[in-house]
Amino acid sequence: MQTHDGHQLSVTTYGPDDAPLTVLLAHCWTLNQQGWHYQVRDLQREFGHGIRIITWDHRGHGDSTPVPRSHATVDLLARDMADLVDDLAPTGPLVLAGHSIGGMTLMALADARPEIFQRVVGVALVSTSSGALDTVTLGLPETGQLLRAQIPRMLALRSRTLSRRQRRRAPIVERLVMRRFVFGRPLRLADAALAVDGLINSPGDTVVGFYKDFMTHERTDALKVLDGIPTHVLVGTRDVLTPPSHARRIADHVEGAVLTVVPDAGHMLPLERDQLVSGVLIRLIRAAL
Repeated sequence: MQTHDGHQLSVTTYGPDDAPLTVLLAHCWTLNQQGWHYQVRDLQREFGHGIRIITWDHRGHGDSTPVPRSHATVDLLARDMADLVDDLAPTGPLVLAGHSIGGMTLMALADARPEIFQRVVGVALVSTSSGALDTVTLGLPETGQLLRAQIPRMLALRSRTLSRRQRRRAPIVERLVMRRFVFGRPLRLADAALAVDGLINSPGDTVVGFYKDFMTHERTDALKVLDGIPTHVLVGTRDVLTPPSHARRIADHVEGAVLTVVPDAGHMLPLERDQLVSGVLIRLIRAAL
């Protein structure tokens, strides 16, 4: 699909066009739609052709075309998601799930296109934040904020100076970042490899551009659009990127929201606790159907 500003998005759909309900899954920063592969599998097993699932690579991620830093914003991710809804799911009930920057995208969508949420019958906000990300210290009280700003720059430098083949051959930095700051316990090697590969495939402008933008992300007021919609907020106790306090802030601003804090899990809940996340989506879909 082509975006309004001329970029190509890699989009995958599962299930019939005329299914009675559509699920849209928005992935996290520096990963791609494969971040939801467990949930796609589980939803297909549970509902077969009874639902439609839409996944996509955000602009600048995965197989979607690279974008300049000025086009790497959460507002534009929300515009892309709105266009996906308009083009591929213009009618019928919707279940929306967003992980990390995907959750921020849902909040920005609620801010920009609240009328879409008149059709939304379930929301899952997974390991995400409604704002104040510039205060996160990565669990390092004295040096966290300084280090936080250096990590995207370091990754962007590696992207500019090393080929993807070179980085895949020796992904020392990428593995360190994922193990130290992204995953909790236990760590499945296949999940870590998927996340590392997504990071290696993310251009420097994607890494730095979106990082700078979500440091100013503040969409707590938009959460009121979700009032009355069944909403689940999930976070891991070891999540140092979008910590439990950020999940509580979201749940406190959505009437009736259910908060689940997962022991020992990190930031990658769709991978780390795939059955839990799939179960939440299945319950939302069952209730709507």
